[in-house]
Amino acid sequence: METVTEPPTRRRMSGSERREQLIRISRTLFAEKGFDGTSIEEIAATAQVSKPVVYEHFGGKEGVYAVVVDREMQKLLTMITEALAASHSLIKLERAALALLQYIEESSEGFRILVRDSHAASGTGTFASLISEIASQVEDVLADEFAARGYDPKLAPMYAQMLVGMVALTGQWWLDVRKPGREEVAAHLVNLAWNGLTGLNPHPAITAATRDQPISVPDPTTVPAKPRTSEKELRELEKAREKELKEAEKARVREFKEAEKARVRDLKERERLLKEAEKERERVLKEAEKAREREEKIRQREARLAERAARLEQTDPPE
Repeated sequence: METVTEPPTRRRMSGSERREQLIRISRTLFAEKGFDGTSIEEIAATAQVSKPVVYEHFGGKEGVYAVVVDREMQKLLTMITEALAASHSLIKLERAALALLQYIEESSEGFRILVRDSHAASGTGTFASLISEIASQVEDVLADEFAARGYDPKLAPMYAQMLVGMVALTGQWWLDVRKPGREEVAAHLVNLAWNGLTGLNPHPAITAATRDQPISVPDPTTVPAKPRTSEKELRELEKAREKELKEAEKARVREFKEAEKARVRDLKERERLLKEAEKERERVLKEAEKAREREEKIRQREARLAERAARLEQTDPPE
């Protein structure tokens, strides 16, 4: 007698498991097609459930989209916040740039959702609002740094927007090109932001304090603990600070020498122009003196001729 085996039954998902499955599927579809290009039917069909199941968990497409966007925002914001907890400003900048690039590399679908859509369903959950939130944190860092360096802290909000905007736009560009590697891109970002165009390092690199501490991808539902600064990190920070001061001193010396050279060149040029002007004046005076001498000779010749003509008239015999 032939044995009949029943096909294995698929395990029924719990409510939380089904919700997470729908979020994962929706995340992929939203990243690929955008909010308007994705339908509830497609989400349900991909998850192999009916549409009412999606409505039961999220109330509609807008609901699941809002959850996806909120999760991605919290994930990226937590990574950036953790990076900005470093004690040295250079390390803060390096880790924040690396955190964004790591998020883009490991959560490309999430980043595409954040930058491609600004749908009303997301509420405040747009890329612009995320950038604004990060900029407000960077503003606090810059305000302290400006005050310590004698700059006007009131300028910190403007500089924060500049800095965060530069990093965010670079991240959008790197999302597609992916070359060079994220650490090299971060090094060049920090090179421009930290040194400026006039002091660019031709071969920038991330400091060891940043390179040796990997960035963890947090769970958005948990509050990240502030990392403690190790002795090794403190030494690296001190070395980075000393290097920064030395580079700044070298830059000041270079600027002073260049200014001094420019001043010397300017003086030499002014001396040359004065000498040429003096020579020209002497030449003009000599030419004028020669012209006066020629004029005087002509007048003398005319006078002699007139005198001779008068004597001839006196000596002519009467007719």
